[in-house]
Order: sequence, then C-alpha cells, then structure tokens
Amino acid sequence: MTESSVRIMCPNLTCRKVLAVPVSARGKTVRCRTCGTTIRIPEQGAAPKDAKGGSQEPRAA
Repeated sequence: MTESSVRIMCPNLTCRKVLAVPVSARGKTVRCRTCGTTIRIPEQGAAPKDAKGGSQEPRAA
C-alpha cells in the first residue's frame, strides 16, 4: 500500500495541529501553517524505537 501524504503532528505544544505533507517532503523541513514552527519530516524508515513495542535496549537491573 502506498500513501500520497505523510501525517505528522506539529511539535509546538500550543499548536499540536496534524499536518498532511506530500511523501516527497520526507527528509526535508516544512513550516506549520498555523504557528510557523519548522518541522523536519523523517525519512521513510525513521520511526521511534519504542513505536513497534519492545525494540528498546534492555536495561540493567
């Protein structure tokens, strides 16, 4: 399945708008139209390590 846009939330805590940017914007910086914050759109494979669950390194007890 291919997507035509990437959905990302504005990191500005007073804004938090969900932005839909074209896939071609991956790896580039965009500006939120609502608050003006610049946001770097992650590359295709870039995802938070804990998003898939259990991918974090084990911690020593």
